[in-house]
Amino acid sequence: MSLAICYSRALTGIYAQAVTVEVHLSPGLPALSIVGLPEAAVKESKDRVRAALLNSNFEFPTRRITINLAPADLPKEGGRFDLPIALGILAASGQIPQQALYKLEFVGELALGGELRAIRGVLPSAMAAGEAKRGLVVPKQNATEAALSQRCEVFAAGHLLEVCAHLTGRQRLSPFINQTLPVVSGGTADLLDVFGQYKAKRALEICAAGGHNLLLVGPAGTGKSMLATRLVGLLPPLQEQEAMEVAMINSISSEGFDVKQWKQRPYRAPHHTASGVALVGGGANPKPGEISLAHHGILFLDELPEFDRAVLDVLREPLESGSVSISRANQKAEYPARFQLVAAMNPCLCGNLGDPKVSCRCSPNQRQRYLSRLSGPFLDRIDVQIDVPRMARKMLSKVDPNAESSAVVRERVQRCRTHQLQRSKTINAQLENRELLRVTELDNATSKLLDVAMERLNLSARAYHRILKVARTIADLAESETLKMEHVTEALSYRALERLVQV
Repeated sequence: MSLAICYSRALTGIYAQAVTVEVHLSPGLPALSIVGLPEAAVKESKDRVRAALLNSNFEFPTRRITINLAPADLPKEGGRFDLPIALGILAASGQIPQQALYKLEFVGELALGGELRAIRGVLPSAMAAGEAKRGLVVPKQNATEAALSQRCEVFAAGHLLEVCAHLTGRQRLSPFINQTLPVVSGGTADLLDVFGQYKAKRALEICAAGGHNLLLVGPAGTGKSMLATRLVGLLPPLQEQEAMEVAMINSISSEGFDVKQWKQRPYRAPHHTASGVALVGGGANPKPGEISLAHHGILFLDELPEFDRAVLDVLREPLESGSVSISRANQKAEYPARFQLVAAMNPCLCGNLGDPKVSCRCSPNQRQRYLSRLSGPFLDRIDVQIDVPRMARKMLSKVDPNAESSAVVRERVQRCRTHQLQRSKTINAQLENRELLRVTELDNATSKLLDVAMERLNLSARAYHRILKVARTIADLAESETLKMEHVTEALSYRALERLVQV
């Protein structure tokens, strides 16, 4: 009887949990069984592994083979265990040395010919392997992603034979090192492309500087979507830890991680037919949704009232907490979701409400039904709500010599954010109430103005604190340490659209 142990990783949320692959050979009729809560793709690995070993000129043991994936109560999915299972069989049958397996971890899917195929979730595995002080062997296609962790030695292989040659010492694999990383840029969409809409541009700068949520309301064709796409270009590049979180989420998603997007702010724009599961994540084996894929970036919801009301309301808790917890009968996964919401909508069904040149064709009931698709509590979580009116034709053909590019605005945003982080260790939109009150002391006149506005607009306590956060950002952009009346007045002007919605 022979026993071999190999190490691998299974995905649990954005984390990679250690899995010990135990291979036991015993006398009896030839058979291969896999235990340890394997799913269909894992159970099928026995056929891939057998073909890969035979086609690589190894002997497949004609004995009873038992493979245990420990811990037994952790669900295992995907083809990532093919490589460690194959190596465990080879070690148990004496074809490679067992001691060579102890300082390494292995992930990878095997083709029938023995080639290694890419898998998802390599970056979390590399991070976890580094913490365990082991190296990681991955398919060549995953090497660039795995090496981003910089916490462990990554060995890239294209075939099972290359891995075995490394383990036997015949031909060692060299640690993979990323030679070059993509250059981080602000993107191609520039504010110079937007003519007019000065108030909307001002709102974009405020939202970028403080991390505030934004709602753009206006007739069709006024540039709401164009403005939304420019916001991501105003945000500073991701810091190392933020970039790692974004990369890990994309790595475990069905889309995978493209290393060309390293340190780029995510921009997600799901269609209005998206379900609640598509937005927050889920499924039998929980996967991250759009709000997690937009972590540290922008989630843009165009045609906001066309989304199902129940779908929009599932965003309320993540907007406050910055994370989403998905529970299923056999497992629970928690994903970060610190995204910046940007939404666009028409003021009514025909889109002409409030337009001085085009009359609205909607009846009062139609307007009410259209706006009632947005719940008051959901709208309450959007800090800045502005009108995007139709521009005069002469504005569309006139270049403003004083217009600022995204790069210029981004520099101001960067300075403002740096000041916020030095003062409170977080940006204004994420301030806790106690810290918020500390940095937003009001004089008597400004306090009375805010009290009157709260009464007339029927604002909630949440709206009160969000107004203070926006006012604090406006003051920071003006490089003012004290909160003045003009800062609060401007912040209040961005909440007037709440009156459109009847809860």
